[in-house]
Amino acid sequence: MSWLPTDDPVPGDARSYAAIDTIVVPRSRDIGGFSVRRALPSAERRMVGPFVFFDQMGPAEFLLGNGLDVRPHPHIGLATVTYLFQGEIMHRDTLGTVLPIRPGELNWMMAGRGIAHSERTAPDQRTAGAKLFGIQSWVALTAKDEETAPTFEHYGADEMPVLTGEGKTVRVIAGSVLGATSPVRTSSPMFYADVALEAGAAVPLDPDHDERAIYTVEGEIDIAGDAFGPGQLLVFKPGDRITIRARGAARFLMLGGEPLDGPRHIWWNFVSSRKERIEQAKEDWKAGRFDTVPGETEFIPLPQR
Repeated sequence: MSWLPTDDPVPGDARSYAAIDTIVVPRSRDIGGFSVRRALPSAERRMVGPFVFFDQMGPAEFLLGNGLDVRPHPHIGLATVTYLFQGEIMHRDTLGTVLPIRPGELNWMMAGRGIAHSERTAPDQRTAGAKLFGIQSWVALTAKDEETAPTFEHYGADEMPVLTGEGKTVRVIAGSVLGATSPVRTSSPMFYADVALEAGAAVPLDPDHDERAIYTVEGEIDIAGDAFGPGQLLVFKPGDRITIRARGAARFLMLGGEPLDGPRHIWWNFVSSRKERIEQAKEDWKAGRFDTVPGETEFIPLPQR
């Protein structure tokens, strides 16, 4: 997904919570037929572990004949991580990949030294009345992986570990959490999981990593007696063992990992540990030096700011 600007996020609740360091409540904005809620980066928090970008897409329902149309755009120095709750997106990239992603599946595109891709609603989905609800996130790569060759990997819903029982269903998307490990190859230690809880069910979040957060998707959860509704990024203090309990049926994402090996610079769709590398990427895209996406004739121009 291309980084499109949104309004500044609403500041988090100023009350003091025993286990929570930061609350980010992103503000919703329509960007061409569907709504986006951007949790990272924000004024309150720039990163959580290697996660440098976190968007909730939708839920949106398109008019007949319409759909998502994100034209080809470039990335460097990151992995784009696309995970859907509802709908379908057709991915095309400069490696020649043409593949739909559906709920419960994962697209992991490692940009490395440079890749371009598009994300669109397929024609058959448009005629049926397309819907879209999911998360687009970016994971910054370690310095040793920033200039590697780009790759694209798709994982089916049956390839990721799923933990069930006691009213909970946990799909481990990437990394390791709750004793299960995803097959996804990551650049640094991290975790990412989709958690669904029945009313009254609970799940722990141990202090295995210094930086941990959850993003609430549906329903209401309880943490140490405090209630939180959907559409919030809750960043926890390091070292505490957290228990997350559902007051009703609820769904949220667990995410985080170890701090990266240094600060990252972000400009548009480019992430790098070096400012001069981002400047080079700007010039490369402007001059047409990125590979093109087969079957695509459009592209998103370099922003003026």
